[in-house]
Amino acid sequence: MPEVTIPYNFKARPYQLPFLKAMDSGFRNAILCWPRRHGKDKVAFCYLIRRMIDDVGNYAYIFPTASLARKAAWQNIDTNGFKLLDHIPKPLISRKQDQQMFIELKNGSTLTFFGSDKQVSVGTNFKGIVLSEFALQDPEAYFYLRPVLLENKGFLIVASTPRGHNHYFDMWKMAQNNPEWFSQKLTYKECGVFTDKEIERERAEGMSDEMINSEYMCSFENSVEGCFFIKQMDTARLDERMGFVPWDPNCRVYTAWDLGMLDSTAIIFFQLIGNEIHVIDCFESSGEGLAYYAKILHSKPYIYDTHFAPHDINVRELGLGMSRIDTARSLGINFTALPTLKMSLDDGIDIARSIIRRCWFDAIKCKPLITALENYHREWDDKYKVFKSRPIHDKHSHYADAFRYAAIGIKQMGVVGSGYTDEDAQRMYKRYNPLF
Repeated sequence: MPEVTIPYNFKARPYQLPFLKAMDSGFRNAILCWPRRHGKDKVAFCYLIRRMIDDVGNYAYIFPTASLARKAAWQNIDTNGFKLLDHIPKPLISRKQDQQMFIELKNGSTLTFFGSDKQVSVGTNFKGIVLSEFALQDPEAYFYLRPVLLENKGFLIVASTPRGHNHYFDMWKMAQNNPEWFSQKLTYKECGVFTDKEIERERAEGMSDEMINSEYMCSFENSVEGCFFIKQMDTARLDERMGFVPWDPNCRVYTAWDLGMLDSTAIIFFQLIGNEIHVIDCFESSGEGLAYYAKILHSKPYIYDTHFAPHDINVRELGLGMSRIDTARSLGINFTALPTLKMSLDDGIDIARSIIRRCWFDAIKCKPLITALENYHREWDDKYKVFKSRPIHDKHSHYADAFRYAAIGIKQMGVVGSGYTDEDAQRMYKRYNPLF
């Protein structure tokens, strides 16, 4: 067999060399706080490969979810068209199992990719473990596996970008004062991967300062720890569930509304495709009546089914003698009032969290919604230096409330997705005329 370099086809960037040198010098624990898209997984994976060659044993690579492990590692292809797994020279592989995300080398070493959301094999004697995006992980997996590494004198690499003062922050603080840990924190300014102009473009296109500080400056000091949906939205982004999500003309479109009296009204448009929730569009405006929003619905090519709204749509407006649900019906919008009066705000937020894992967001049409969900946060109590339980009412509240109503509608009303026949389309046309 011709001579090959291990790992194959890998050249470390200058800012990655201190980590590799530290591990070669005898460190068994490393924590990397690097910006997004700066090669955390590639360098950790390539170090792990070399250890698999030098020291026969079992190794694990753990992501927040099993689906992310498959996308970000098992199926990953970089910007140069090179697969992450191809850093292992093919002649060295004796067995590869796709379903289990398992690789065995000819020398007997094994590597398995896991998600911390699934059961990690704690009975396996791992000699090395990588925890990727640890800030988004269930930390219980780490605590279960730590004794295994201690017994085997194995190595641990923890790589992530910050997400406020959570378990990753606690580990980072611990590592600063522990001589047995190598720690490295970088910002985009030190690495040369992104320019100031590119970061400013991110800001101009809607990324909040908090997210920029977290993603690119590796700051633990930002408000994301008080955000209700940040972990779920991070997972959606990492799972690549934010992108082009086309409208399927063969399936009905549902809407969920946060109806403002004196402020904004927000509308979310979504489809149910199998078990997936495709969030395809959104709209927000203020100072307008229901007739204006009826025209907005009419201007879109969608075939509508249910329009969800909170319970107070049944309240009659002073001076008119009609409730808003009656007014909407006269305009061709048949609202379904949700039982929000019987449900606490916390319960509604929990339901919203639970359905995000099924959601696919159109990154262009739903950009304001995505921004709102990433920034919807608790109010800070400056006196007691804690977050209050209730969310602050700001520009993000309207879309966040509409999304909560969508989640309640999906959960409480038992909505399921299905395809449409021509007869279904004609029935919907007649049902919602004159909206069409």
